[in-house]
Amino acid sequence: MDKLSFHPLEPLRFPLVNRFYKQHYPAGKAKKDEIIWTGEDNKQICCCVRFKLFDGFQLLTGMVVAPERRGTGIGRQLLHASRPQQTLQPCYCLAFSYLEQFYESADFSRIGDHDLPEALLSRLVRYRAAGKDLIAMKL
Repeated sequence: MDKLSFHPLEPLRFPLVNRFYKQHYPAGKAKKDEIIWTGEDNKQICCCVRFKLFDGFQLLTGMVVAPERRGTGIGRQLLHASRPQQTLQPCYCLAFSYLEQFYESADFSRIGDHDLPEALLSRLVRYRAAGKDLIAMKL
């Protein structure tokens, strides 16, 4: 790790984020209307997270760390670096249950399903129906 940096994605680098998702999380795909933060080591993306904006709140989604970098703390560093985005408006996360402690370490708290805005509750129900073990969390 020579030069690790965390920052909002520069628009010209958008295709690189989708290539990163394709390699490490094929179900995820960045959209141009999302705020995307990346962690880069010598200009190579090694982690990223997206913020989907809604009217009055946002959803932290698509958090991915390259497999060879998992367990190194880089995900926590990315969450810490992107805190300014997280605090602009209420920030929710639909997290895999096994990641609850990870998100708690970044100050997210588990909330009841019905504490979610309707747009996120319907999403959570749909994802669970597809077999995903998700929990609702909020910063």
